[in-house]
Amino acid sequence: MNEYLRGIWAARYFWMHLAMSDLRGRWRRSFFGVLWSIIQPLGLTILISIVFSRIFDAAISEYAPYILSGVIIWEYIVFNVSGGALAFVQADAYIKQTRHPLAIYTLRNVISGLMVLALASISLIGWVLVVMPQNFGWSWLAALTIFPIIGLIVWPWATIMAYFSARFRDLPHALGLILQALWFVSPIYFETSVFRKGNLHVLLDYNPLYHLLQIVRAPLLHGEWPVAANYLWCFGTIAVLVLIAALVGRSAEKRVIFYL
Repeated sequence: MNEYLRGIWAARYFWMHLAMSDLRGRWRRSFFGVLWSIIQPLGLTILISIVFSRIFDAAISEYAPYILSGVIIWEYIVFNVSGGALAFVQADAYIKQTRHPLAIYTLRNVISGLMVLALASISLIGWVLVVMPQNFGWSWLAALTIFPIIGLIVWPWATIMAYFSARFRDLPHALGLILQALWFVSPIYFETSVFRKGNLHVLLDYNPLYHLLQIVRAPLLHGEWPVAANYLWCFGTIAVLVLIAALVGRSAEKRVIFYL
């Protein structure tokens, strides 16, 4: 494992170049450019909030930040997991010509996605400062920990998907259904009270995505520090995914090139 990580670090200029190239290609010939990272989640949030605030009889000014936090986190996860499933297939030219650790091809998406997530977070912070200024405090520092935590969750997850997708090309299509199911059983757009009232507390207390979202929502939306359980669930998820990725990579790393 240490040797593998050293190989990733040795190739840092290469995968950072790939990440920057992805960002440039993302906004090439776009009039608004990087502003789309803010405009897109804001527009989606407004549309969803108008409907859901009426359904749940909630104030749109306070419900919208809840939706926006879910939108930007969920879009980052979907972008990396779905993109990760095709990472090896799309990088087959590099894989056939170089001997870099394969995990760098999912890391490129994680890095570029984190930059987009940081830009999208500006809209969330701005909205909360205007609507809920009383929540501003030292607890907001905890929200910054979302960046390394979500990156460490998504990277091994995307890498696992990339290994399997190189062999089974139907997996990227099935991922759409799997992620949609995960969306329905997680408090991304639906408030936690909906799950509690429906006696579905298991979908919150034992859902790593809920605890991940709480790292952002507790400080920004409630002015509170995330509880220890939120971090324990996130770190436990990281440990499990890293272990699975290491085991899968050990047996499949050298065989991926024959599947491409």
